Amino acid sequence: MYERILVRYGDLTLKGKNKKVFIKRVNDLIVQKVNNPNVKYEKNHDRLYILLNGENHEEVINGLNLVSGLRSYSLVSKTERDMDSILAKSIEVVKGELKDKVVTFKVESKRSDKNYPIKSPEITQQVAGYVLKNTDMLKVDVHNPELTLHVEIRPDAAFVYCKKIKGMGGFPVGVAGRGMLMLSGGIDSPVAGFLAMKQGVEIDCIHFESTPLTSIESAQKVVDLTEKMAKYAPRNKIRLHMVPFKEIHEALLDNIPESYNITIMRRMMYRIAEGVGKKYQCKVLLCGDSIGQVASQTLQSMVVINDVVKIPIIRPLSTYDKLDIIDISKKIDCFNISIMPFEDCCTVYVPKKPTTSPRLDKCEQYERHFDFTELVERTIENTRFINVEVGKTPHLPSLGFTVSEVIDEIIKEGEK
Repeated sequence: MYERILVRYGDLTLKGKNKKVFIKRVNDLIVQKVNNPNVKYEKNHDRLYILLNGENHEEVINGLNLVSGLRSYSLVSKTERDMDSILAKSIEVVKGELKDKVVTFKVESKRSDKNYPIKSPEITQQVAGYVLKNTDMLKVDVHNPELTLHVEIRPDAAFVYCKKIKGMGGFPVGVAGRGMLMLSGGIDSPVAGFLAMKQGVEIDCIHFESTPLTSIESAQKVVDLTEKMAKYAPRNKIRLHMVPFKEIHEALLDNIPESYNITIMRRMMYRIAEGVGKKYQCKVLLCGDSIGQVASQTLQSMVVINDVVKIPIIRPLSTYDKLDIIDISKKIDCFNISIMPFEDCCTVYVPKKPTTSPRLDKCEQYERHFDFTELVERTIENTRFINVEVGKTPHLPSLGFTVSEVIDEIIKEGEK
């Protein structure tokens, strides 16, 4: 019944001189995510047609669901522009959608070609009358129909379809530049990464591991979460930087008052993330902070933590409710991984009474208790990355290794 999918770009068509760049990027993503050499593509200035050539349309739509920058898509059937062809195709499409029950319906017509001799209201009237006459499973309801039949008249053909499937929206990942996502292994940061990609930011991920103070399983969680996010990334791949944080972690535990430990730990993490990010042309840092959710996410804490870096910090979840964050986490298939009970740097030694209103002067005073500058520089230098690709997730062995040693082995294997 349907031989093609109509893809709508939405806001990309409003981008003026940059429109071609945005549309080319989203078209490239579509080809990558659909990943089917048998389907063909017909490009138009404001839309794209995917010719199925007998391929499973559900598999193609599953690919489109991973592409940011799309407003909607529809399974459509193409026909000639004369009314006899349109009427025949309309009844074919409607009967294909009907189940064994009476449903309400209406017809919506649109003339993209204003030179077409029959106006939209008359097209609607003719099609609705013909469909009602040739089926006994429909009742008209123009206000709240269960089924809407769309007829579009374009310069080259007429198109008939029933459903509009909502796309991800946003902008194609990569058009906004690159950001460094601080990935903890919890619920929030993968959601923040997904929302940033949805708005066009291509991401690297950075994780602070303290093996053996923290378990290697906590690092494996982060690898697995990165793979889930990689479904939405260009080439299904994300670079994951693993920071060997143990030395700094121990220095903090030895030198910083307990109530300030998390605040100053995050100041160190931001310094390192900025340093690593600069090496990889990251324009911003991204994190999963939600205002007031924990002690280090009060506005005062954010001000004090932000003070150590010059790079902009984006917090996509700033005003999100926790239940809303969980809903998105489940949608992107990260939730069950995020709640696995393996502790990271920020949770392994949680202070009993962390300060919620840290003072900048006190942070600077406590940081003078040890020479952190050399530690930070050495940690940046020793940070390693792995490329996490969908379907090719590295597995970190659980005994006898630090994460850095494991990554060195992965890199050696890749060089062979």
